[in-house]
Amino acid sequence: MSDPFAIDDMPERAAGKPVPAAAPAHTPRAGGISARAVAGAARAVSAQYLEGLNPEQREAVEALDGPVLVLAGAGTGKTRVLTTRIAHIISTGRAYPSQILSVTFTNKAAREMKERIGHLLGGVGEGMPWLGTFHSIGTKILRRHAELVDLRPDFTILDTDDQIRLMRQVIQAENIDEKRWPARALASMIDGWKNRGLTPARVPKGEAEAFANGKGQKLYADYQARLKTLNACDFGDLLLECIRLLQENAGVLAQYQDRFRYILVDEYQDTNVAQYLWLRLLAQRPQNPDSQTKPTQNVCCVGDDDQSIYGWRGAEVDNILRFDKDFPGAKVVRLERNYRSTGHILATASHLITNNEGRLGKTLFTNGEDGDKVTVSGSWDSEEEARLIGEEIEALHTKGQQLNQVAILVRASFQMREFEERFITLGLPYRVIGGPRFYERKEIRDALAYLRVVRQPADDLAYERIINTPKRGLGDATLNELHGYARANTMPLVQATKVLLETEEFKPKVRQTLRDLMLSFDRWAAMLDTHKHTEVAEVILEESGYIDMWKKDRSADASGRLENLKELIRSMEQFENMQGFLEHVSLVMEVAEGESEDRVTLMTLHAAKGLEFETVFLPGWEEGLFPHPRALDDQGRAGLEEERRLAYVGLTRAKHRAKIYFASNRRIHGSWNASIPSRFVDELPEAHVEVTSGGPSFAHGRGGYLGSNGGGSRFDRMTPFQSSTYATPGWQRAQARSNSDAQDGPSGKNNTRGGFDAGPQTEYRGAGATAPRKPMQIEGEIIARSSGTLSRFAPDDRVFHVKFGNGTVMAVDGNKLTVNFDKAGQKMVLESYVEAC
Repeated sequence: MSDPFAIDDMPERAAGKPVPAAAPAHTPRAGGISARAVAGAARAVSAQYLEGLNPEQREAVEALDGPVLVLAGAGTGKTRVLTTRIAHIISTGRAYPSQILSVTFTNKAAREMKERIGHLLGGVGEGMPWLGTFHSIGTKILRRHAELVDLRPDFTILDTDDQIRLMRQVIQAENIDEKRWPARALASMIDGWKNRGLTPARVPKGEAEAFANGKGQKLYADYQARLKTLNACDFGDLLLECIRLLQENAGVLAQYQDRFRYILVDEYQDTNVAQYLWLRLLAQRPQNPDSQTKPTQNVCCVGDDDQSIYGWRGAEVDNILRFDKDFPGAKVVRLERNYRSTGHILATASHLITNNEGRLGKTLFTNGEDGDKVTVSGSWDSEEEARLIGEEIEALHTKGQQLNQVAILVRASFQMREFEERFITLGLPYRVIGGPRFYERKEIRDALAYLRVVRQPADDLAYERIINTPKRGLGDATLNELHGYARANTMPLVQATKVLLETEEFKPKVRQTLRDLMLSFDRWAAMLDTHKHTEVAEVILEESGYIDMWKKDRSADASGRLENLKELIRSMEQFENMQGFLEHVSLVMEVAEGESEDRVTLMTLHAAKGLEFETVFLPGWEEGLFPHPRALDDQGRAGLEEERRLAYVGLTRAKHRAKIYFASNRRIHGSWNASIPSRFVDELPEAHVEVTSGGPSFAHGRGGYLGSNGGGSRFDRMTPFQSSTYATPGWQRAQARSNSDAQDGPSGKNNTRGGFDAGPQTEYRGAGATAPRKPMQIEGEIIARSSGTLSRFAPDDRVFHVKFGNGTVMAVDGNKLTVNFDKAGQKMVLESYVEAC
């Protein structure tokens, strides 16, 4: 008898021949000796593996016949269900480990599953050759049948750098201007097509015409041909070519359909179209011509439609929503019993997500305590937001809260800088997950290198870093020449460059490039004497071509890098000059993290999926930031629902405390923007949320106010909590202005220079410390309409704002004023924050 735990090694593959369709894999005969032996051994090891499962989990584990969809809410034990289900299949003799296909999204998840199965069945997990990620299993299948897709079994898998280099060659072969049509943009486009399972021949005409004046499809085809010549695949091909293999070779497809008696898929809500097609092909069991019954599709998908947050990288939430249509008669098991969070947190998250239309529906609950209510706090601006959260973390720490059980989850990475600087000031240890700390990011280091050379031309390390960034055609030979001369004459590289420019050492093109660069450095240095250092920094990044370099980059993280650069400019404003700022950065970079592992975690909401913490802070819940305007602009309602799922994910990371913050003002691109609390704040349930005041500031909400005394909570005054504020003319105008301001926000396209320089916090925070009067109430609605009777101001009045300066009132909407400020432009502000001139 063949070893049931082994992978079939085909002699044809070793001989380099195409692999024919194999005979059906051996299936253990019900009640047969081999089946009883396997089942008996497994039961001897794990007779109690079903104990401890709750009724819903046990139902999901024991439903072994036919298609099953397990809707597993956050913290409901889905990994336990998956591993126990596999153990149950093996223990009952339904299949050998080598006949089970179990697909995960990460190698870490695959290793964890193997370890758990091994624990349940005494090491059997290591004998599961088909447990792994989509791409690892796709690679295994491709190497077995490589010749059928014009490859050899030893094909190479290209990394991103090799992929870009090959695309650059394809672009150059077509005489296309790469500066206008960069290789990275083509790579992003082709990757998107592959994620959707599109070969060059199936690319929609309209999409293909969007690149290089209609040459996108040809470039894709040429790129694929070059890959075949090189006997190589990129990451997307590992599934795309596997799909082609199975579609074009019925015998091979039948072999794997018959082999995999059971298919299990983790995180099904995150699958893209290519992964979906691949799974559908393998899950369609072939019909036995001698049988009158339809073959059973033993496919089990586990996921949570409420946690589908990766649409921006191709994930299709519709895959899980249409499961019952793809597999008629599917059994749906809902895991709603949460073992992570307290009652108030679960009720808040469940209530918020009910506002989504595209969901199958479930409600999380816990048998544990209700715990603390979710808190919502307002702050005057983002700096105060960071200060208040820092103080609250210190207070929790003094009460015994471990710092490694505290997380701050932000919507955009640029929000991290203020928290990092605040924690450094407090001496609070922290870690950034999913990327380097702010001043350690590549784009920030590059920008700082430019500033350092302008301020101190003798800084050779900074000069080396940016001499050819962006690309200027200055290679290693040029830099070696400069180094040799500088060392021989004991002078900095910049001085050596200027000396060599007076000679004929360099070729004319290189000499002209270096001369232009030196003239730019001299001009920028001279500007420091006549212009604000923030303005000079903007000029440097623009005139050097560094901003344009990232604007042309079509990679997924390019927009985030641009946001970080804008945040860098903003961070300079609190310093008198560039020298002071650079010294500050140097000191910050020198701060050691220490040996302690007890550190606050700082990360984006996207990176937090799958993690859990005792206490979670959720700052930046404001319109124009969260939901992110880019998601709304690109995807409309679908984008809004994904943003709401992201909010749901953030809340359900918290075990005992979830704390939401929003700021009334946020400075973006050098301009102050009055912020309105996120619509998600209005969608929180009154009974499970407590509004608190973060400090001496006052934050206005939609239809309510947060006062300094902690009273006046609109949760106490308004019924129902989701008021009709969306329908009021005043709110519609406020939302329109907020969206307009958001164009200069985190994903905006306008780069507004300058803006009112507020200086240190202490210079403006106290001036507006007059609590706004509480608006009148009628049937839970706030009377703040356009009559103007509630305001002491009228159009054309001159007013003064502590941040925005002098301005003229343009319109009055209740106690909200639209003011055209002399320097800051048109803003909407609360009446209580301005004084008559």
